[in-house]
Amino acid sequence: MHRRTLLFGLCGLPLLAVAVEGDPLPSVMWDYHHKRLLGGEPFVFDERVKLGVPPFAEDSRQVPVEVDARQLPGRFERLLLWAELNPIPHVLTLYPGQDLEAWLAVRIRIEQATPIRAALRGEDAVWHVGSAWVDAAGGGCTAPSVVRAQPGWEDRLGQVRGGQFSRGPDTRLRLTVEHPMDNGLVAGIPPFYLDHAELRTPEGEVLARLELFPALSENPSFSFLLRGHPHARLFLHDNNGNEFEAGL
Repeated sequence: MHRRTLLFGLCGLPLLAVAVEGDPLPSVMWDYHHKRLLGGEPFVFDERVKLGVPPFAEDSRQVPVEVDARQLPGRFERLLLWAELNPIPHVLTLYPGQDLEAWLAVRIRIEQATPIRAALRGEDAVWHVGSAWVDAAGGGCTAPSVVRAQPGWEDRLGQVRGGQFSRGPDTRLRLTVEHPMDNGLVAGIPPFYLDHAELRTPEGEVLARLELFPALSENPSFSFLLRGHPHARLFLHDNNGNEFEAGL
């Protein structure tokens, strides 16, 4: 049984939106994103997909999000992350290699208080969805760029800072990339953002492949958890055709 909510458009005409029963938040935008991002495929809201977010975003341009789905059995073939009420909701899609754990941390920007969703497609061909709510004063997607206000930012474009940290049998990688991640929502500044990343071993084995979108923060940061202690190289591409590479 669906609960129905009437929303009013700019012309005062009612628009029918549906909040799905069982949604832990719930959100009238779920059905739209389920069809657009998950292809309308089977899903379940799953408490084993845990999202760590601050209850209030003090800086809406830099909101930390941690996804931990290590309690799910088996492997996963894809992970999607999005901020439901953002003007550009989709944050990233991750395709894991053999040694990548179901754990990820990034920083995103949000325009207003919003549900955050992470969905993992498992071996059962079902999307397992975790949810969290972030409150915010807003404006993170339309605020002027901080990076562009810093002298010499062009010279640092694509530089990667980071390191590897042993966590028992695993290795945690934390990376920060110098890039403005312009989303095209600020007047006079066209979209200019990282759109692809790959983490590979020195032998070329892909540890993780990511499709990236400008809902990521400026100078985006990524953290991964890898089984064992592999050395890695990061390969990056942006929508202007620039390519970057860094050893870790």
